[in-house]
Amino acid sequence: MRATKATTEHGRCLKCRRPLRVPSPDGLGPKCRRKVRRAARTEAAHPKWQIAKATEALELGAVVPLRRNRVFLVVSDDGSSVYRTAATGQCNCPAGLRSVRCYHAVAAHLLAA
Repeated sequence: MRATKATTEHGRCLKCRRPLRVPSPDGLGPKCRRKVRRAARTEAAHPKWQIAKATEALELGAVVPLRRNRVFLVVSDDGSSVYRTAATGQCNCPAGLRSVRCYHAVAAHLLAA
């Protein structure tokens, strides 16, 4: 039987709770750190109002995952419509149909990350 390196001495990832093999100053594993950095780059590419509306939708539970965190249902801000949104940016809201990046897609991307 092969001896494995003990992982309990380094703790667990704060995001996914997997055991860490190497100590981490931020408490994240390598995969979760990449996902957080990718999400941060996405946030920098969008206006602050879109990020604020996406964060509000996430806090209110208005974003529901459908298939393996790739397709989401997002409720509009007035609650009258539900839009199908992909984490890659496609959305069937009026702005998304004009190929404009909307806050629904930003919320889906943040939740998928």
